[in-house]
Amino acid sequence: MSDNELLDLFHSGQREKAFTLLMEKYQERVYWHIRRMVLTHDDADDVLQNTFVKVWRALENFRAESQFYTWLYRIATNEALNHINIKKKKAVIPFEGNNNSSDDDDNNFGPSNYLKSDPYFNGDEIELKLQQAIDTLPDKQKQVFLLRYYDEMPYEDMSEMLGTSVGALKASYHHAAQKVEAFLLKRD
Repeated sequence: MSDNELLDLFHSGQREKAFTLLMEKYQERVYWHIRRMVLTHDDADDVLQNTFVKVWRALENFRAESQFYTWLYRIATNEALNHINIKKKKAVIPFEGNNNSSDDDDNNFGPSNYLKSDPYFNGDEIELKLQQAIDTLPDKQKQVFLLRYYDEMPYEDMSEMLGTSVGALKASYHHAAQKVEAFLLKRD
């Protein structure tokens, strides 16, 4: 069933059924988008729940001026960023990635270190290094990199979601990819 058909179902009075179908359609995809931002399973579950609560509350007013999934991703991204900012403020240990030049991973208190203790993380050393490289990116580059690299989101959809020009997004991704590559080469 297409998004438009599901939205029509929602507006025809079958709200719970339509919302359940939309959730089933996007839940896994949005979970992994959030998970790549917040890194841990428990945090991703919390943010995913908050995302769908916000979607439920706002779906009545969704005007379909954008694609449903870009609207949903925008909500999920904002919820994940809010979660990260709250966590940064509450953290005893800084939550930002370590930008110093030390090669000692024990000195990095960035989000990627939470993966080491996350029982749901099943990545290997390469995935952990990639996440450490992503941790070093500025927020905007990180967001663009995650959307393009993992979700393979077209620049046009990102532009709609983030309110940024396609050219600026391409430049952000290019710079982010160069920084990630340099980080990985430096670590080897």
